[in-house]
Amino acid sequence: MSLTDNAIVRIRELIQTGALPPGAKLPPEQQLAAELGLSRNLMREAVKALVVARVLEIRRGDGTYVTSLQPSLLLEGLAVAVELLHGETLLELTETRRLFEPVATGLAARRMTPEALAVVADELDAMRAARDDVELLVHHDAAFHRAVLAATGNETLISLLDGISGRTLRGRIWRALVDEHASERTLAEHEAIYHALADGDASLAQATALVHVSSTEHWLRRHLEIQRDLDAAPSEESHADEADPLSDPTPADDRAGGTR
Repeated sequence: MSLTDNAIVRIRELIQTGALPPGAKLPPEQQLAAELGLSRNLMREAVKALVVARVLEIRRGDGTYVTSLQPSLLLEGLAVAVELLHGETLLELTETRRLFEPVATGLAARRMTPEALAVVADELDAMRAARDDVELLVHHDAAFHRAVLAATGNETLISLLDGISGRTLRGRIWRALVDEHASERTLAEHEAIYHALADGDASLAQATALVHVSSTEHWLRRHLEIQRDLDAAPSEESHADEADPLSDPTPADDRAGGTR
């Protein structure tokens, strides 16, 4: 463990033990460094790292504070890491989503309120209206899933799944572009999820969500197999990267802001 890592651990221990609870102001740098037996340079490096991790925040002219430590804040970095995944690791991400999202959808069915269901219904209507606009369709697709997750009332689960699936748009948008029937299937799968939620049927909601996520996983797996074959063919090598939207560093994700 490096000296900086050790300094980070020391500050985290103060937070974990409650000596520095959420919202607390850290003592002056010199004082805290002396109390922990650290140099001021190490203290600065540790604080910078914890600011990046959303554990601490620096308020200019006021001092350094412990953040709220809410899941939505601490797990925010997960979405950034997900953006860097591609190929087989993107497939692993989809597998992970398959393990979590159906169960979360079942939980949402048990906790769904009329108000929450109305939000889900609105996003489904918006998806129907946007069936011929790929990016807008995907945008409302993402909002549909966020509305479902919000009904669970579990902020940790919401933040985790939003980090896993909230930014993985490349494969979804490409699927809609290359498969003329994708939007119709997407709508049908979302309608099945909605009706299960409306009926309060947790088992059916979980099952329909599993079918939905598995459909995407199956497509991605098939796409990667085709891409591997293209990469293995020397004559096609120069065109493989151009044809692969999953490795495009500047996709339409940032404009659409969500995922299927």
